[in-house]
Amino acid sequence: MAGSNIDAAAKEMEALHVGKTQETKQENLNKVASVEDVTSPKELEAAGSNDGAPGAQSSPPEDRDDAEDGAAASVAAKKKKKKSKAKKKKGPLQQTDPPSIPIDELFPSGDFPEGEIQEYKDDNLWRTTNEEKREQERLQKPIYSSVRLAAEVHRQVRKYMRSVMKPGMLMIELCDTLENMVRKLINENGLQAGIAFPTGCSLNWVAAHWTPNSGDKTVLQYDDVMKLDFGTHIDGHIVDSAFTVAFNPMFDPLLQATRDATNTGIKEAGIDVRLCDVGAAIQEVMESYEVEIDGKVFQVKSVRNLNGHSIEPYHIHAGKSVPIVKGGDQTKMEEGEFYAIETFGSTGKGFVREDLECSHYMKNFDVGHVPLRVAKSKQLLGTINNNFGTLAFCRRYLDRIGETKYLMALKNLCDVGIVQPIPPMCDVKGSYVSQSEHTILLRPTCKEVISRGDDY
Repeated sequence: MAGSNIDAAAKEMEALHVGKTQETKQENLNKVASVEDVTSPKELEAAGSNDGAPGAQSSPPEDRDDAEDGAAASVAAKKKKKKSKAKKKKGPLQQTDPPSIPIDELFPSGDFPEGEIQEYKDDNLWRTTNEEKREQERLQKPIYSSVRLAAEVHRQVRKYMRSVMKPGMLMIELCDTLENMVRKLINENGLQAGIAFPTGCSLNWVAAHWTPNSGDKTVLQYDDVMKLDFGTHIDGHIVDSAFTVAFNPMFDPLLQATRDATNTGIKEAGIDVRLCDVGAAIQEVMESYEVEIDGKVFQVKSVRNLNGHSIEPYHIHAGKSVPIVKGGDQTKMEEGEFYAIETFGSTGKGFVREDLECSHYMKNFDVGHVPLRVAKSKQLLGTINNNFGTLAFCRRYLDRIGETKYLMALKNLCDVGIVQPIPPMCDVKGSYVSQSEHTILLRPTCKEVISRGDDY
């Protein structure tokens, strides 16, 4: 009896051992499968260290190596994808040549380049660090941003035009090129953004307010002195700036006279400065220059009946005039005002008169309701109101938007005082006039030359 019980116990123990071994094998197989699913080498090591239970068997070395290689390859692939994505990220948008990208796309933050800053002097020096004045400027930031955007458009357009202007160009082609570029860079949008007034490209003794009408065949010549005067605006905040082009270096002293005179006017301008004092300083600098033309020496004269002017929204020639000769208005400049400081130097009489065919027109800013009997005049006035408001326009602009047979209606609007004709201003025939102009802002803490650029 006793011997058979021992045998039976032995057999029972053997069966238990076999079952346990099979269970252990199954557990090991499951662990191997789970290890192969691990994607990183660190996770593989962690899984191996957890297999410390008695009787457990680790996965074969070949399987472990394959899993590690696969995980490493996966990590490398992910890193490569990240690098390729980083390479695809574009840097800041760059302007094309010729310029074609709207300026607000080049500065998506809305922080447009600031103009030249000039500190106030003497009695206004305290403004520079006054916290109250700084706070006033912070409140005006939307206006400053608008006018700086318009100024950046002006700078980029004139830079390009300087590179393409040459003798032999049709004046109408020059104007179309310039104006189409302004429209593109400023993202023209009705009365919210666009051209502030027609491109002035007055030649030689014509000082201002001439632009070619449709069909004009005038060609720019090597010996011409051309005043290129154009404006841009955002929400009616106008940048008015001009420079003179002369291919013949004989005219360089004439051009330099107006540049220096304008810079002098800018330097003298400021809050509480009398307009007559600015004019006296301008004349003194202007008339210190002489220019020799074809062997004859001329003193450069300030054109006494042309002036700079204050600028208000949608109002290019606002209430105040900045003379360019002594003895002018005693009115003072005030904080927050915009001014066009512009000077004209002439080898002629230094006095201009209206002459030649009119091309510029502008609706009178303060005109009230005027009854009109002519249907075409009413229709034309509606077109002017919708497209230009109180901004200046020219006959080419009316042609461009599809107006036809409008000359009699336009004359009628001028006759009743709704629209003001602005004819060319001319000195004596055979003389030469140069011009230089910048828009400035009398900020509470400093003076900003809005339209200043690397060129002038």
